[in-house]
Amino acid sequence: MNLRSLILPGVFVALVATNALATDPPITPVSADALVERLDDGDKAPYVLDVRTAEEFVAGHVPGAVNIPYDQVASRLAEVPKDRDVVLYCRSGRRVQLAAAVLADKGYTRLEHLQGDMPAWAEQGRPVEKPRDVAACKAALASGGPAEKACASN
Repeated sequence: MNLRSLILPGVFVALVATNALATDPPITPVSADALVERLDDGDKAPYVLDVRTAEEFVAGHVPGAVNIPYDQVASRLAEVPKDRDVVLYCRSGRRVQLAAAVLADKGYTRLEHLQGDMPAWAEQGRPVEKPRDVAACKAALASGGPAEKACASN
């Protein structure tokens, strides 16, 4: 038995295992139309989670969205409800996948991804909220806690 016959199967198993671990979390796509219809559903309305940076969020976001940057999701899980659908978005979808992986790992099962993310939302002429006081909103977001009052829109 030569060294190559021992190494190649091991490399193959390692590649398969790595690929299995790197799969995307279960997340359902949701269209802008479907999201708009559900935003006024009271207690049944989805929790809209913007996982972009604070700077991107204050420049404009989906009405009612909460900003928790993707790299803070793990430390701010208490803010994300498990008993509601959670619709995530960012600019391109990559940060959504990272945030959704954290949420799925912590037992969240009702995860959805806004199709086309924020660029498509804006391009379709959907309403975009901006905070009344950008500086106060940025400061509140930088503190790493909830910022609903400081980021209230006009």
